[in-house]
Amino acid sequence: MALRKLKPTTPATRYYSISSFDEITKTTPEKSLLAPLKKSGGRNNLGRVTSRHRGGGHKRRYRIIDFKRTSSEEAKVIAIEYDPNRTSRIALIQYPDGSKSYIIAYDGLKVGEVIQSSNEAEIKTGNTMMVSSIPVGTFIHNVELKPGKGGQIARSAGASAQIVAKDEKYCQIKLPSGEVRMIKSECKATIGIVGNIDHENISIGKAGRSRWMGKRPHVRGVAMNPVDHPMGGGEGKTSGGGHPVSPWGLPAKGYKTRKKKNISDKYIVKKRK
Repeated sequence: MALRKLKPTTPATRYYSISSFDEITKTTPEKSLLAPLKKSGGRNNLGRVTSRHRGGGHKRRYRIIDFKRTSSEEAKVIAIEYDPNRTSRIALIQYPDGSKSYIIAYDGLKVGEVIQSSNEAEIKTGNTMMVSSIPVGTFIHNVELKPGKGGQIARSAGASAQIVAKDEKYCQIKLPSGEVRMIKSECKATIGIVGNIDHENISIGKAGRSRWMGKRPHVRGVAMNPVDHPMGGGEGKTSGGGHPVSPWGLPAKGYKTRKKKNISDKYIVKKRK
């Protein structure tokens, strides 16, 4: 999972770095686990842009990931693959009946390993079980928020949560953000840290690479005219000329936008800030 720096044969590749892909063992995805992935270009059902700076990008197909791990049978890891839809790698596993599924590849995963999803399973990296069955202090990933819904927390490259306390009904877990949160003891989680840890050190290197990812240019407000943005215009750069705001005048830094009726902080023991 090391990074590879390119020889600067052009100005664009001078700061360019890519993953070495050493851990990848299979280059073509499993056909039965693919689904179409339609692009929206940041537009809603009326064709209006509701999410700016999106569009273009390479064509992709979605890999169907098993976030629930409902089968209690032992499964064998038969391949590690690249997934264009996420920062982590994915592993192809096969059950004794021949059925296959994708899971998020954890750090240290090797082809040929046997993993299991059961409360009676051994406490080892890659096994999935209820949080109540995992010892305090263990690092976990792919953590459920609601029992049976499938993992929602700590799924990106290098991410993990940690169990810090347990009682009969709830377990307290420390999230990657630093927040300590209570989840029900029946929620499942996978032991270990998500792989591809070096992902955060990748340097994009050139603007075109962002376009491959479907990211369009982001123009600063201060570079615009007053007609286009509240922070636009002025002779030279304005220093201390007002607080940073969005194009529609809402404060851009530190302004709380959560609706009061939707706020539910009762499961948060310690806030991330």
